[in-house]
Amino acid sequence: MLEHTIKKILNARIYDVAVETPIHAARQLSERLGNNILLKREDLQPVFSFKIRGAYNKIVQLTQAERERGVVTASAGNHAQGVALAAQFLGIRATIVMPKTTPEIKVNAVRARGAEVVLHGEAFPQALEHSLQLVEEKGYVYIHPYDDLDVIAGQGTVAMEILRQHQGDLHAIFVPCGGGGLLAGIAAYIKYLRPEIRVIGVEPKDSNCLQQALQADERVILPQVGLFADGVAVSQIGEHTFELCRHYVDDVVTVDNDEICAAIKDIYDDTRSITEPAGALAVAGIKKYVYKNGISGQTFVAIDSGANVNFDRLRYVAERAELGERREAIIAVTIPEQPGSFKRFCEALGTRQITEFNYRYHTNGQAHIFVGVQTHPDTDPRKALIASLQDQGFPVLDLTRNELAKLHIRHMVGGHADAVSNERVFRFEFPERPGALFNFLNQLGGRWNISMFHYRNHGAADARVLAALQVNESESAELEQTLATLGYPYWEETDNPAYQLFLA
Repeated sequence: MLEHTIKKILNARIYDVAVETPIHAARQLSERLGNNILLKREDLQPVFSFKIRGAYNKIVQLTQAERERGVVTASAGNHAQGVALAAQFLGIRATIVMPKTTPEIKVNAVRARGAEVVLHGEAFPQALEHSLQLVEEKGYVYIHPYDDLDVIAGQGTVAMEILRQHQGDLHAIFVPCGGGGLLAGIAAYIKYLRPEIRVIGVEPKDSNCLQQALQADERVILPQVGLFADGVAVSQIGEHTFELCRHYVDDVVTVDNDEICAAIKDIYDDTRSITEPAGALAVAGIKKYVYKNGISGQTFVAIDSGANVNFDRLRYVAERAELGERREAIIAVTIPEQPGSFKRFCEALGTRQITEFNYRYHTNGQAHIFVGVQTHPDTDPRKALIASLQDQGFPVLDLTRNELAKLHIRHMVGGHADAVSNERVFRFEFPERPGALFNFLNQLGGRWNISMFHYRNHGAADARVLAALQVNESESAELEQTLATLGYPYWEETDNPAYQLFLA
């Protein structure tokens, strides 16, 4: 099977529509990891993904009779665009079945390539089933996204380019894996010509169909798959791809969503390009592999496989990147419910930068605050932060790996406080520099009880802060004077209807 696959790769026809993508050095990431990290930029293909290689290689080899029948596939993303472009170039009618939930940007991209889009079902399995019905009813030729030897051969041309472009030392190639087409093609070609080079697949932890198949020594069906890295959200590895991967893939690394987000940021820092979550898998895998094994001085290639990401997803990516880089700790801390408590807590943190601070008055005894703190995995790891706070008498609960806390609780801390009296609410803009928050607490937190506090560092020049103070009417003039001396822009929001409805 190996020699047969190699012949198909060598004879693959892709360059009518695909391009030979460059290899870029990731200089900043290389310096941080102590290894030479290279990026194979498949995000620079005409459809912003490697998928055009396999789709075109399959379709261009159809007989004239098959071309006249037209082609069909089911896809919600990159494969759909690859099939649409290939069919358009060859003048073949293409039908793409997509779930009704597919983002409009992807639907429009496929239609722009001249393909007919059929929206069917709420998820991919329903779309797949309908596409196979169309094969039976209308005689279309089905173009599989990964489990086809011609598709695998088209993806394998990525490896052919890597060995031609980089002829020096190369220790490992890291490849994203969903259905396994790209990984199988690369592994077969590399092991045939350069068997000393390790080929390592990278999967999301919640979509690790290859890893589980290798452990079971047979293909398995995952009961559910994570959808964040939608380009590799596959419940079962392909039949052909599994046979190649089980023999020629050296290892499989799994990464979580936070690690993927951190890798997206790493690629952006080095290339100023934004990849989709599946496209950043290989970089996330390299980082985990290096950290786990303590490797230095080696050369690794990461396949940057695609850049078809919805713009509105970037907010989530930015939020989780620091957690994935182990540069932020999310903790819950209990402090006394009394003036000066916040200030003492900030003193305990020392020079560490607070990224988020959520609190709402609850009882007269203790206050539970939700805090984000910048850390560094080498010089100031999360465990050291927690130990330091505990040594100073602050009960701490580590929420950094708590998905409920990160996805929901951090945005929901608050509510009404029936026992609060004389509360005045202010919105501030803090200059984003060390000491700004402590200055605020030093000026106000020791004089008046802070009954509500929400602080978030958004990475901009100014941080947005919402704070409520319990102020007696006789102290109003003193408060106004103190606020004026702070030097921070502020607006009183005590009569704001949103505050009155949800927090008062």
